[in-house]
Amino acid sequence: MNVQQIGEDKLIRRLKRLVPGRADVISGIGDDCAVVRTGRRDPYDLLLKSDPVVEGIHFTPDAKGSAIGHKALGRVMSDLAAMGGEPLWILVDLVSPPTASVARIEAIYKGMSKLAHRYGAAIVGGDTSCGPVLEVHVFAVGRIARGKALLRSGARLGDILYVTGALGGSGMGHHLRFEPRLVEGQWLRKSGLVTAMMDVSDGLATDLRRLSAASGIGAVLDVAQIPVSAAARRLSGRRSGLDHALADGEDFELLFTVPCRKSRAFEAAWHKAFRLSCTRIGEMTAKSGMVELRDGKLVEELTRHGYEHFDHHLQ
Repeated sequence: MNVQQIGEDKLIRRLKRLVPGRADVISGIGDDCAVVRTGRRDPYDLLLKSDPVVEGIHFTPDAKGSAIGHKALGRVMSDLAAMGGEPLWILVDLVSPPTASVARIEAIYKGMSKLAHRYGAAIVGGDTSCGPVLEVHVFAVGRIARGKALLRSGARLGDILYVTGALGGSGMGHHLRFEPRLVEGQWLRKSGLVTAMMDVSDGLATDLRRLSAASGIGAVLDVAQIPVSAAARRLSGRRSGLDHALADGEDFELLFTVPCRKSRAFEAAWHKAFRLSCTRIGEMTAKSGMVELRDGKLVEELTRHGYEHFDHHLQ
């Protein structure tokens, strides 16, 4: 059996069984970030996250250096946002062919620096290495009020499911210029209304399954309510806009749950705070491990999956 046959999620579960833990690890492998506690009196927990972008997988050879840098850092910032956290320090490992131009490498760092400056993060080091294609590996440290990280595992039966922004069609350019939802994530955490949250990086179909599995319950999506992006609607071919919204990935929006009894208060507060759309797309159900689609009176199991990292196609 190889990693393509087993898939990302099963591979991670197998590897998780092999690695050591510590008493100061609050949440380890299996969420958007690791959460660790540094001391009994520290008012903050630390958030740890790493992510790579690789030429031919996450960007094409003709992508602008500044856009590559923005994406490389934006991916880890999106994961910090999904916990409700604040970015602090960034380390960058650069793998580059020896023939890459210095100007292109500098443009990558300018793209990262611009985004880091916007959210008050410092790029403090890393390493460089030679390799056959360009790779940028980013490690981020963030913080969050002690015990307040929003995990994937907190959703409860009857909670209402929401998503920010619009989904699908990221390959039309969004995957290189998205804005990590840090401000929104921190607001959601401070609101005290959210029970579980993650970012949509591998597609709504796949990421909702992960949130549901972590919480030990199921979910149902209302087809008519899923916010399909304009780019997804413009894409031609055999796939519908809805299918793109469910499966394309790299939307980097926030997917989260709110108790039903608090949903009206949440929606009113959100619309007062933000212009960004936030859409009610379904609710959590008792059908553990199952995600369904509801189209009017018809309810059927969702069979579509999102991006699979070991299928070797461009994300």
